[in-house]
Amino acid sequence: MAIALALLSALAYGVSDFMGGIFAKRTSAWQVAVVGQTSSGVLSLAAAVIVAGSPTGTDLLHGALAGLGGGFGVAFLYRGLSTARMGVVAPISAIGTALIPVMVGLATGDRPSAMALVGVLFAFPAIALISRVVDDNPAHHGGVIDGVLAGVGFGLLFTFLGQVGDDAGLYPLALSQLTSVLGVVLTATVLGHAWVPRGRKVWGAVVMGPLGATAQGAFLYATHHGLLSIVSVISSLYPASTVLLASVLLREKILRWQAVGLVFAALAVALVAAG
Repeated sequence: MAIALALLSALAYGVSDFMGGIFAKRTSAWQVAVVGQTSSGVLSLAAAVIVAGSPTGTDLLHGALAGLGGGFGVAFLYRGLSTARMGVVAPISAIGTALIPVMVGLATGDRPSAMALVGVLFAFPAIALISRVVDDNPAHHGGVIDGVLAGVGFGLLFTFLGQVGDDAGLYPLALSQLTSVLGVVLTATVLGHAWVPRGRKVWGAVVMGPLGATAQGAFLYATHHGLLSIVSVISSLYPASTVLLASVLLREKILRWQAVGLVFAALAVALVAAG
């Protein structure tokens, strides 16, 4: 169950990132992030009213901290996706997304089976291979920096969201997504960018709400059924779907080593599932 939910999370994240990049190329990345995260938060809040749960103060605090990390991450991810190749930014962000919660999980008592641990080890070269780029375009180099910063933010998102209790319901998730809007606003303000949504194009990003809510909701429930160190790695394979969509719809070429990375990603999932 945990692996299936983590894969659903990865798929939803990948498609959402692809759409976020498309919208960010047409308008402001910061405004797209605000609209998308607000849409996800409203949907999650509506679901939280229906789904039973008893969140503690600690659960809500973890949700809020997760949201600040997620807002920071999504702001830089969309900025990178709007200026660089999607096949560059999204994979690089996944390295930090996976590494930080894996380290925290292992440090706090996660003990994966030997086969699952091998799968985790396969995931990192998979991400690295998918991320490998030979490109002299300065704009793409900026995308690398944005990808790294996004990875730090998403790594914190996964880490704190993984601390939410099994009985908390969806209120911490909704708080996380609504707080992420604050994270985007603070980041944009510090960097001197306009974040207030303006124009019809940016409001199209509201369709990303269901994807964002699904991605984080699936991850949250996956952590209730599996180890943070395992679930976070599987969910961090989201660049695979982003790269494939960019290849099919935007004609971005999948390089040979990226194809090898996709094979490694499949092996990683298989090994973790078997373990």
